[in-house]
Amino acid sequence: MRLSMKQRLFKECVGDLIQFAYDLGYELSFGDAFRDERVHGKWGEKESYSAGKSCHKVRLAVDFNLFVDGVYISDGSHPAWKVLGEYWETLNDNARHGGRFDDSGHFSFLYEGVM
Repeated sequence: MRLSMKQRLFKECVGDLIQFAYDLGYELSFGDAFRDERVHGKWGEKESYSAGKSCHKVRLAVDFNLFVDGVYISDGSHPAWKVLGEYWETLNDNARHGGRFDDSGHFSFLYEGVM
């Protein structure tokens, strides 16, 4: 699948995830989304805190901040993250949740073996 098609599918799934979160009474704000190559380097280059191969660089990852009952949830083991992550992974075969590698706010699509 071409990158541009995968990016469009990713955007649709992000919208579904946001709606799902709000339907459950959670709120989200954006953390990192796109990581511009002028700051973070091109795909495969490490120019900052970002990994050389980060799905953020190809518009296939977003990090969210989570609020439950208006309270910011800094604990990555909060059960709401698991609910959101499991839902996310049902949306597309490429969907990966960072909760599986200690980054609960990270939601991405697999790209060239990277999540």
